[in-house]
This record gives sequence, structure tokens and C-alpha cells, in this order.
Amino acid sequence: MAFTFFFRDLHVLNQLVEHSLPRIAGRSHPRIWDAGAATGQEPYTLSILFAEKMGHFAFGNLRIDATDSEATGQFAQTVQAGLYPEAELARLPAGILEKYFEPGGEPGQLRAAEKLRRRITFQHHDLLSYQEIGQGYSVVLCKNVLLHFQLAERIEVLKMFHRALAPGGLLATEQTQEMPAELAPLFERVSPDGPVFQKRGGCA
Repeated sequence: MAFTFFFRDLHVLNQLVEHSLPRIAGRSHPRIWDAGAATGQEPYTLSILFAEKMGHFAFGNLRIDATDSEATGQFAQTVQAGLYPEAELARLPAGILEKYFEPGGEPGQLRAAEKLRRRITFQHHDLLSYQEIGQGYSVVLCKNVLLHFQLAERIEVLKMFHRALAPGGLLATEQTQEMPAELAPLFERVSPDGPVFQKRGGCA
């Protein structure tokens, strides 16, 4: 079972959103790839953070493609339904719970608001296939996954993310990860105190 929770690594996510907003402004349909999304707490957190910063129309054009290698379909069902235990959601920051969640279909559960659910899609994907799910992404987020891979595997996965990003797009990883020296020609750090990197070669 994946271990994750809402607003995990908030410092990294806030930095990613801050650096992303100028880059996606004016893009008609900006896309984000959240790789290793597990049961969806991370993409829903990211969706909330963008909703708080973007106008209604701009947020309505945002799409988050959440992926995970879990193959039974359980993760997909959870993400698509947007249903989470009320006890888990009780730890959300003040005002967020009332604004973005509503009573679910079962006692003790709350459902993410439709405006969040409509922004997120889920698909099965194995990062070690080294095949990107698409190209032209403004943002790729992959936290608490790369640490489980060998260095050679991490390098190939990061190359895959580079191919998936639009020119100047942003990549965020977990706080403990350093960009391998071999990939210095592909990425440059844009946040001095956080793992947020820009694809070299212009703006998204």
C-alpha cells in the first residue's frame, strides 16, 4: 500500500506552483504530469494549490495526468471517485476542507469537489518503461519515487521526463534528490532551496 497524504512536502509543491504560474499563463490548455500519484492525494493537493492561485477560467483549462504503476485498478478507482476518509481530511489547512470537499456517498467519507475531479485523469504507467505518456507538458512532478530506483534507472527516468516536457517546462522531485551530474545539460535548478528544475531550451 502506498504511503501518502494530502499536502505532503508542501514546501516543494508551493515552490513548483509559484514558478509554474508565469510559465503557464496564456497557455490554452496547460498540462501537468504527476508521476507516481498513488491514491491521488498529491494530484488533488496540487489541483487545490493551483485553484487557489488561478482564475476560474484559467483553472478550468488545466489538466493533471496522474499515473502510477499499480495494476489492480484500485488506485484508479480512488482517484477518479475522489473519495477519502473524513478523518484523513480533517488535517487539511483551515478553510480548504469546506471549500474543496463535500459529503461523499458513504458515511465517514468526503468527496473532492467536481471542479477538482474534472481536472484530474488517471492512467496506469510504469516509470521503468522509460516511455513518456505524452509530450508538451508544462510541469512534471515526481516525488518520493526516484529514491527507490538505482542511479542508472533514475537517469533514464529523468531523461524520459525531459522528453515529456515542453521547452522551459518544470520538473519537481523530492527534497532529498539531487539532479545527476550527467543531466546538467538537460536541466537547470530554478529554486535555490527546493528541487525544482527547468528544462533547458526556452520558456514553456
